[in-house]
Amino acid sequence: MIRLFSALEIPDPVAHRLALLQGGLEGARWIGRESFHITLRFFGDVPEDVAADLDEALAETESGCFDVEIEGTGEFGHDKPRALWAGVRPSPALLQLQGRHESASRRLGLSSDKRKFMPHVTLARLNAHFSPVEIIPWLQAHSLFAAPGFTATSCVLMSARSHTGGGPYVVERRYPFTDI
Repeated sequence: MIRLFSALEIPDPVAHRLALLQGGLEGARWIGRESFHITLRFFGDVPEDVAADLDEALAETESGCFDVEIEGTGEFGHDKPRALWAGVRPSPALLQLQGRHESASRRLGLSSDKRKFMPHVTLARLNAHFSPVEIIPWLQAHSLFAAPGFTATSCVLMSARSHTGGGPYVVERRYPFTDI
């Protein structure tokens, strides 16, 4: 079994800007900038033969290059915050690509992702002891964050370790978009 997900990689200048957000919240587990990405579809633990079929299906998924904009910050978990993130504007091209990865997953019989797709870059994971009151100052301080946009020219299939946090991530395969 291999734990897989598809993603967009974050270019270094944008990763640098995102890394500047990291700090000011003692006890947060800040994600290394080399691990920043935008998850398109989390596939979970997949048998090796299904992973090969998934690779083939994603290789056949067509997309053109498109612009990505990162702005704002937020958290997952609400009353029990568990992660801090930078938001990604959900452009039509990004949503279409994500939908194609979801369709490829379903064709292979992988379980559906029950969560609504919300594009983001995870910046930190939070332990169970954090309360919403503790993270509000960080969220307020960074609410107007915006990084320079970038053009996505490919997506990747990545593997992760099966423990909490998943990293470090390994690029298993890169899928260049059709108009590069």
